[in-house]
Amino acid sequence: MENFNNNMGGASTRGSVLRDQLLTVQDMIDFKQQLIAEIKELLSHQSPKQEKKWLKAFEIRQMLRLSPGKLQYLRDKGVIPFKKLGGVTYYDMEQIQQLMESDTFNQKLKLA
Repeated sequence: MENFNNNMGGASTRGSVLRDQLLTVQDMIDFKQQLIAEIKELLSHQSPKQEKKWLKAFEIRQMLRLSPGKLQYLRDKGVIPFKKLGGVTYYDMEQIQQLMESDTFNQKLKLA
């Protein structure tokens, strides 16, 4: 086998891939594990995704699982704070999260 490797034009097979070199299943498993480890390393260095400060009505409806009418009702009753700008209604994410954590919000939802 050494003669075969030595007769390959003097090129070292260590670290280089030859066209006619065979890959084993274990080689593929090792490659997969190395690739996953490198991807995890790259993802760990990314900054966390920043949440948006202001959400639109459709995002709030998805988050709270509300119909458009129910959201309008809660807005009209003053349960959910909002701001309107140019015909678009915005909701402060921080205020919504505080409301969701409070007991009064849950009680108001049940009554509405």
